Amino acid sequence: MRASVSSLSILLLHILLLSAPLPLIQCGDLIDQICKKTPFYDLCVLSLQPTSGTDVKTLASKMANLVLSNATDTLNFIQGLVKQASGTSLERPLADCAELYIPVVKYNLPQAIDALIRGRYGFANYVFSDASKQADACEKNFSGEDKSPLTDRNNLISNLSDVAVAIIKILQKGF
Repeated sequence: MRASVSSLSILLLHILLLSAPLPLIQCGDLIDQICKKTPFYDLCVLSLQPTSGTDVKTLASKMANLVLSNATDTLNFIQGLVKQASGTSLERPLADCAELYIPVVKYNLPQAIDALIRGRYGFANYVFSDASKQADACEKNFSGEDKSPLTDRNNLISNLSDVAVAIIKILQKGF
């Protein structure tokens, strides 16, 4: 009787261990596998590395939230610059950038994150792709001698968005 209880306990422990979440090392392997399929491997790995999630959807969600966080920060930065640039040649292009970023930050990206959570990957993909295009459009507002004070920020948003799109496409394929 004692041997059968002991065997049963070991069997249950074994099943429990096999069904437990993957360890962080395997999560790092997943991040590496996923990031190799994105256009900006290093940015992807640096952005996702401290993640404890072990599935592609968790990684996609983290990247999506990073895009929103950076876009929000950029919009706040632009709004501060608009106030400082009042009456200068930078005022109009900065105001145009704010007009591009406001709907992305306030409506589009939050809806895309919700769609991602609900498994509506096509919509989420479209919105993140559009966020990249809006950052690029903002950058194109500056011409001639008016050098963009937003180049690094716009490039980061565009690149993060492109990584998010790539990860969502992996989700769509059922990785």
